[in-house]
Amino acid sequence: MENTVVIGAQWGDEGKAKITDLLAQKADIIIRYQGGCNAGHTVVAGGKTFKFHLVPSGILYKGKICFIGAGTVIYPEVLKEETDNLKKENIDLSGLKISPLATITMPYHIDLDGASEAGAKHKIGTTKKGIGPTYTDKISRHGIKVQDLFDEEALQLKLDEILPLKNKELKEIYGLKTYSKEEITEICKNYADILAPYVCNDWQKIYNNALAQKKTILFEGAQGIMLDVDWGTYPYVTSSNPVAGGACTGSGFGPSVIKDIIGVSKAYITRVGEGTFPTELKDETGDKIRETGAEFGTTTGRPRRCGWFDAVVAKYGVLVSGLTSMAVTKLDVFDTFDEIKICVAYKDKRDGSISEYYPTNINTHKYLEPVYETHKGWKSDISKAKSYDELPENAKKYLARLEELMGVKISIISVGPGRDQTIFV
Repeated sequence: MENTVVIGAQWGDEGKAKITDLLAQKADIIIRYQGGCNAGHTVVAGGKTFKFHLVPSGILYKGKICFIGAGTVIYPEVLKEETDNLKKENIDLSGLKISPLATITMPYHIDLDGASEAGAKHKIGTTKKGIGPTYTDKISRHGIKVQDLFDEEALQLKLDEILPLKNKELKEIYGLKTYSKEEITEICKNYADILAPYVCNDWQKIYNNALAQKKTILFEGAQGIMLDVDWGTYPYVTSSNPVAGGACTGSGFGPSVIKDIIGVSKAYITRVGEGTFPTELKDETGDKIRETGAEFGTTTGRPRRCGWFDAVVAKYGVLVSGLTSMAVTKLDVFDTFDEIKICVAYKDKRDGSISEYYPTNINTHKYLEPVYETHKGWKSDISKAKSYDELPENAKKYLARLEELMGVKISIISVGPGRDQTIFV
């Protein structure tokens, strides 16, 4: 395996964690490069289910270096809960490392996230985990970095500048409780204690050695391409760059290091929260996909919106992230379906025009309706298939058509949640 980015090719929740977990077996370093605890990754291993929010999925293998990169935002209380749960399962955390340049989610970020969403006329569907306000402060240069927690002088200087602004926003805009400098200082000391075992100040040495020794690096993204702050369905997006380019800015490795970019798509498509969704099924078929695929959010528990596979979205993702192949997950969800549809284009109801390209102006989406192809189902259990040849003919035809529409090969097929329910093509 060469240095590889694993990225969600839809609106997140595609099953990236399972793919990352499998590829991590052959990697030396796994880096989570963006997002925060708004992400939820589920891995089933050894008959146990592990839910990750900040820790890279590769932590389940001994001897791996698992980095939480500079592009992430970290809420230490969630990280503590996650690491405590892993310790209870006797998972070795000696390889877990945190970039000193990652940004800290503070309590006031969570307060502001909830208040702004509650008061919004057009809700975004945020997880209310403080992610947006944390990234806002990062970009406006009012963020607190991990390294600031261990530098009292730097921290106090920052708090003198930041806290009056945050308190004014909390009190005057939202009517919320404010924070004293002493209170925030004490919170930061607690955060420093939580993060201290994992902060990696010699990351440059580790990176240089990894390159010199030709170590294999796996870059793990959160969310999905269609939630990218620049390339997604803005403003119904996350606050970071899940696209493959974000792997460079969020990890600290340059583009020349990356050799493969694997997109992950479900055999259908889902979305959590608000925002446009052209192939959404608000009927019994959508309910059947949701129940069969257990489509409920890892972080929030919210039921996911479900729809037919959207090849227009997939082709867009291939373009903006430079995907070299696709992993298709949850193919087994269609085992009992008589027919399966694929969206191949959009029809504009205003003039009848057909487009095979994704319209980035989401205001026009209310005028669009999917153009579907219908494919026959395979009506058999594929959850025990170990190779591509063992798949039913209609399943092969479905996958072949997806490849043709997307413009890239399918390299991995998942037919169930377990590690052994995976076909490498």
